[in-house]
Amino acid sequence: MASPANRRSGSNKKAQLGVFTGYVLAGAGVLLGAALLAISLLRPGTFTDLRTVAGDAVSPVGEAGAEARTGSRNVFEAVAAYYRAGSRNAALQEEMRVARVRLAEAEALRQENVRLKAVLGLTEEEAKPVAVARLIGSTSSSARRIGYLSAGRADGVRRGMPVSSPMGLVGRILEVGERSSRVLLLTDSESMVPVRRATDNVIAFAEGRSDGSLRLRLVNLGINPIKEGDVFVTSGSGGLFRPGIAVAVATEITRDGAIARLLSNPAATDVVVVEPIWQPDAAAVLGTAPPERGEASGGD
Repeated sequence: MASPANRRSGSNKKAQLGVFTGYVLAGAGVLLGAALLAISLLRPGTFTDLRTVAGDAVSPVGEAGAEARTGSRNVFEAVAAYYRAGSRNAALQEEMRVARVRLAEAEALRQENVRLKAVLGLTEEEAKPVAVARLIGSTSSSARRIGYLSAGRADGVRRGMPVSSPMGLVGRILEVGERSSRVLLLTDSESMVPVRRATDNVIAFAEGRSDGSLRLRLVNLGINPIKEGDVFVTSGSGGLFRPGIAVAVATEITRDGAIARLLSNPAATDVVVVEPIWQPDAAAVLGTAPPERGEASGGD
């Protein structure tokens, strides 16, 4: 009886047969690969048709993959474009808001430039001044608005002469001393100056209100054409003030004119110019200027 150790089961035979078959297939594969390699090296065109057929066979699969990649890329690009469009839209809206603010500022600057040009253009035809002096004081609490000037008869100053600053008309000489003078300011209740709008011929009278402002009363009543911000200048009527001296800016519209702010504020004015009466003969005839006198005092 043979020992169990020398017996071989059927499973061992199958395993040995499998191993042998693997070796045979591996050897055949190696030989086939070597043969194909040798053929491809010696005759490269041999497998061209085979590669073409294989390429045609896998082409639909490649196209499907490419379309899938393209579609996914388009989806991501569309999402990214949507978010980019949203951010750009927000940026454009912000730019529009800033542009509207800049436009409003530019319009305000344009209007201010128009006003300033209207004021600055008034000094182009200034007459030769009689005297340049300092406005050394003015009343502020009483009903009368009187200024004090450091120039008098010795400097050539006479009653009725206009007094102006670089910003516009201040008033006119009321009383003259040897070295000083009193000025009837435009805001005094006894002051009345014929004016016109700087941009056209809307005429009015500028009357003092004793509160630092002026009342503009239209000569021709009807539809009030005055607008806030309009600049008014002397019209030259009466012959006392030369035409074109800046007077005031309208700040509040009334039924028969406007309330105006004085351009040349005496409280902020230091140096002033005393000008000659524009048309002495006409002013004397109309009674807007007193006759030349030697006395140091007098009233309006």
